[in-house]
Amino acid sequence: MSTARGRDLRLLLPAAVAWAAGWLAVGAPDAGIGAWVPAVALWAAAAVMCAVVVRAVLVARRRGPAARVAVVAAVAATLLVASAAGASVAHSTAVGLDRRGASTLASAAAEHRTVAVVVKLTSAPRKVAVSPSMPWLAGESRVRFEALVVSIDGRDGGSVPVQVTAEASEGLAFGAHAAFRASVGAGASADSAAFRLRPVDPLAVSPPPPWLAWAATLRAGFADAAERLGGDGGALVPGLAIGDTSAVGAELDASMKASSLSHLTAVSGANCAIVTALAFALAAACGLPRFARVAIALLALAAFVVLVTPEASVVRAAAMGVVVLVATASGRQGGGIAALSIAIIALLVGDPWLARDYGFALSVCATAGLLLLAGPLGAKLARFMPGSLALVLAVPIAAQLACQPVLIMLNPGVAVYGVVANLLAAPAAPVGTMVGLVGCLVLPVLPSVGFAALQIAWLPASWIALVAHGTAGLPGATAGWVPGAIGALLLAAVTGTGVWLLFARRRPFVGVLAASIMLIVAIAGPLGASVGAPALVRAAMPDDWDVAQCDIGQGDAVLVRDADAVALIDTGPDPAALARCLGLLGIDRIDLLVLTHWDADHVGGVAAVAGMVGTVLHGPLDGGRSSRPLDRLVESGAVVHEVATGAHGTLGDAAWRVLWPEPGAEPGNPASVVLEVHAGEWTGLFLGDLGEDAQRSMLARERPGRVDLVKVAHHGSADQYPDLYARLAADVGLVGVGADNGYGHPTSKALGMLAAAGTTAIRSDLDGTALLTRDEGVWRLWTERGDASGVAAGGEASLGSASAAARRLDAGGGRTETGWRQHAERRRRKARRPSRSSRGTRCVQRPSCSCRAPKTSSPTVP
Repeated sequence: MSTARGRDLRLLLPAAVAWAAGWLAVGAPDAGIGAWVPAVALWAAAAVMCAVVVRAVLVARRRGPAARVAVVAAVAATLLVASAAGASVAHSTAVGLDRRGASTLASAAAEHRTVAVVVKLTSAPRKVAVSPSMPWLAGESRVRFEALVVSIDGRDGGSVPVQVTAEASEGLAFGAHAAFRASVGAGASADSAAFRLRPVDPLAVSPPPPWLAWAATLRAGFADAAERLGGDGGALVPGLAIGDTSAVGAELDASMKASSLSHLTAVSGANCAIVTALAFALAAACGLPRFARVAIALLALAAFVVLVTPEASVVRAAAMGVVVLVATASGRQGGGIAALSIAIIALLVGDPWLARDYGFALSVCATAGLLLLAGPLGAKLARFMPGSLALVLAVPIAAQLACQPVLIMLNPGVAVYGVVANLLAAPAAPVGTMVGLVGCLVLPVLPSVGFAALQIAWLPASWIALVAHGTAGLPGATAGWVPGAIGALLLAAVTGTGVWLLFARRRPFVGVLAASIMLIVAIAGPLGASVGAPALVRAAMPDDWDVAQCDIGQGDAVLVRDADAVALIDTGPDPAALARCLGLLGIDRIDLLVLTHWDADHVGGVAAVAGMVGTVLHGPLDGGRSSRPLDRLVESGAVVHEVATGAHGTLGDAAWRVLWPEPGAEPGNPASVVLEVHAGEWTGLFLGDLGEDAQRSMLARERPGRVDLVKVAHHGSADQYPDLYARLAADVGLVGVGADNGYGHPTSKALGMLAAAGTTAIRSDLDGTALLTRDEGVWRLWTERGDASGVAAGGEASLGSASAAARRLDAGGGRTETGWRQHAERRRRKARRPSRSSRGTRCVQRPSCSCRAPKTSSPTVP
């Protein structure tokens, strides 16, 4: 199978099948499916397909002409290869899962015991941020790295992949060996790291072999020299040249991401292609034959991989660089697509867990974009500008178009000026990369010459930083889009249609009209739903709210705001629903995220806030259920802390304190993090999914005082302790619940209990997103949609006035509006008692987190 232009596409289907097989197989045990079931099924399919191939060819020979025989044989052979590729990846997955299950680490994790391990680092250590408001962690320097287990308690470790979080130690580098005793936590089967190790004693580090050690020395010298350059340009030079982003600050990093320029500082197939192209050109200038040129280019690529550390992401990028090299050097048109397909299959057979890796997907898409779109785009642009400039501009546009559907999965928004930013940065990026790399190599031999090269590279790097800040700061820099897989598929369809309209040789009028209509609907629909409609709602919303309950279905997601600092308590089950709520409220930064426990209806929406969160608080860890959301947050830059009773801190001018769980608690609903918030005008208590027994224990231990607002536990289930709510005597009770949820939430028992305590229930199933503002002792309420209580959709009521729009309870015995107003008046006249649990809280006037660790438990960063 090939296109009219001669591209060999026969291996695309096998590559796609291999990818799908890997994606499904690595997660099979998490879904209760045996590790070998996908492999056996696909091998059986391959056997059946082999029989089909033989029979199809025999029948075609007897009954049809030779041309039909060739077509039947080609189609059948492609299906056979696809089945075999998928079966090979599934087989590799099953072998890897068996090796994980048989490891001594599995039993150590189940028995909660420590083991003595020796590991070999397969990634460079990455610094783990520690919040400056955590005084007991001051001076600690933590790192996280991936490794393969060499030995466990003196026996063979089976090369099981692990992730280690430890104190920084001298000599830790890619390829080094580290020996230590560690506690073990098991990851999910779909996680690339089978286990997570936390050392309980110092690491004994053996340095990497000489062929890797020289690269570490070279990188360190390069980073020191670049630091002398100063400014954002100095921070970007190491990233452009060798992918070292350790000097890139948070502000620059955010601007690079917002302008779709962050790929320039990651070691990608483009970096590898630049290195191989330089080596290839130098070999060609020396008059060497094609074979020698390719060999020298491959040697240069191997040296570059060692220089930037050959961890998994770099090897993947190198493989894609080889694909580009093969495409340009094979001498056969279309050879790059076949090479890309082979690279995909080979990488997945070697590491099936790449199938769920976003970095792998971006590498594949970027390479495919270069192979399929860069040439035609360059030809189109060459009509208006010199050919060399057209090709330089075509490369980033092609990569951006190909990668954007995957980027939507990471962040449901389109960088409006991303293409413009890439166009502006495109001429500078190769210069910064090449000159910076030359400076890195020359620096140890001729320091003055090397530093001069770095100064030259500083100029394009500074230009890229200027472009990033400039485009990220423009109004409407990010346009909302449909999040998740649906948004990615929709954007892929839009991109594909646009490409067809641009490049198709024959465009029938009907086809053009249909495609144009589809483009308009596909673009206007999501933008209208995600941008236009929320804009109309936002225009009617109060902008001075203190507490917001998001309508995210059956789950919890509550926002607290004070002095421009924002906390989010749980994320609900659906990233799309949470993203909609955050967009509605104009929230693009979460200073404090509290994950009360690990049920999906409380942490399932984490993807919507990845990259937005500063600090995360959570309760006891729960294996893969906790590692998946936490890994996503840590990888996007969040500082993560496990907390227990006694932890406290600030949010803007407000103070917060953790009342539950007790240190050493087992994970689950009874160990939900309970947060007490003291703001200037109000106090609140957020109960997670705490059940009756845990509520009773917390009340006996902490004896919280009266509050103005309570987040009702467990979505208003019957598992409540009425005495707690009677003691709290809150004016407002937030109930995060989905319509027709099937659980009967909120129960009549819970609603009656709230009514008896004088607490009005605000339900997300009836009200939608609700905003509460505390104003002179009275809550003002705005709801997104109306209900039987009389608040009109988008209307605002004063809770505590005799307004006809004020809330009533339908659960019987509800408080009248006048009664509420009188109660509020009494609250204003009565001096507020400080809660017992707030004694000793030291408020720092900044959005921060300060957790005092009990003696028996200290915060950890999972």
